[in-house]
Amino acid sequence: MTEAQGTNEWSPAGGPLGELTRASEARALRSRARLADLERAASDARPAPAFAAALRGAHVRVIAEIKRRSPSKGRINDDLEAGARGQAYEAGGAAALSVLTEPERFGGTLADLSAARAAVRIPLLRKDFLTDESQLLEARVHGASAVLLIARALAPARLAALAAEARALALECLIEVRDERELERAVREPGAVIGVNNRDLETLLIDAAVGDRLLPQVPADRVAVYESGVQGVLDVERAASAGADAVLVGSVLSAHGAAAAATAAVRALAAVPRRPRG
Repeated sequence: MTEAQGTNEWSPAGGPLGELTRASEARALRSRARLADLERAASDARPAPAFAAALRGAHVRVIAEIKRRSPSKGRINDDLEAGARGQAYEAGGAAALSVLTEPERFGGTLADLSAARAAVRIPLLRKDFLTDESQLLEARVHGASAVLLIARALAPARLAALAAEARALALECLIEVRDERELERAVREPGAVIGVNNRDLETLLIDAAVGDRLLPQVPADRVAVYESGVQGVLDVERAASAGADAVLVGSVLSAHGAAAAATAAVRALAAVPRRPRG
């Protein structure tokens, strides 16, 4: 827990998370300039598949990520094509896709979201460092079922406002947390999926004990997602032991050059039985 997180007063995130959030705020200014067009397009968008419902089942569900690079690993797979890779993940039994749309450090675009939506039937999560309502409209227009909201990156009132606006747009939320105070805020949002991130985005360090500690505290009626550090079946089994309904798996899947290898990797991860939480 950082000093800022350990006080009652929220302060802006530092490190890579702070940089990514500030860059997102700058992009949001451009999005807001076309707000009327986004609102019209969002009102015409087709309904997207349900996100939270897809993450419940007898086995730990896999949210498979489309990610070309990251601040922690650098280049992962610059040649990744969102539609084809999404089909490979779906063929392996992925319950949902996480699509990075952050352009500067992750190499993603909104076009990746559209390409994935055209290629698969499963739900899509727009994974980005969202700060503004216009970015929720973009997600709706490009076919997302859900959006990521990072509790550490958003002041409490901003988090609540974005979650409420997402619900108004028929978007589900995955609210990402790393400590008990953030978990309390996330649980206040009706229906939100709770993501526990083992990676501290301000330092990029991974501590799997975060998931071990927080996942059992997620109310049993919520979907709980274990994020970061999943390299193989043993990690999914650890997540299951803590009560995870799903795991979000990124770099290890995106790094596969061949679609068949990615399909096989998802299939192995998706075979771990879920254990009841609480």
